[in-house]
Amino acid sequence: MSTRLTQMGTPMVESQTLKLVMAASSVTEQISHYLSQNLQNMGYAGASTSVLQFLSALDCGINYGSEIARTLKVSRQMVAKTVKQLSALGYLQQIEGQGKQKQIVFTQQGELLMADSRKLLAQLDGKLANRGNENTWPLLIEQLNQLSNILADASELA
Repeated sequence: MSTRLTQMGTPMVESQTLKLVMAASSVTEQISHYLSQNLQNMGYAGASTSVLQFLSALDCGINYGSEIARTLKVSRQMVAKTVKQLSALGYLQQIEGQGKQKQIVFTQQGELLMADSRKLLAQLDGKLANRGNENTWPLLIEQLNQLSNILADASELA
């Protein structure tokens, strides 16, 4: 998003927050693409960025559609559709639970996908660590966590 004048001459105010959002979005997109491409190259069919985002919201144990929907802020119907697709790919399975809700769990293939995702991210850590000093990443992560806390507090005041 530009911080210059628009075509109509409307001035756009400079914003460090906007620059942060754009940079963070770019980093997230690039890491997601890196992960997706490498997993697909390893033979994980359907390992798109959106599939990985969905799977990353799940716990390693038992999950329920309503909890996933709340976490991802999507409808339960969307969760049910996605779980059905990921079950067909062999990453998830639904098990009868207590009451009407089915339990959603990772299959062995799904656990391997998540484990390989972590390995790829650890490899990326190594590549990125070679680009800066050893204090860069812990400091950056701490600063981002502090910023997240500040923003959470600001949202509560709004």
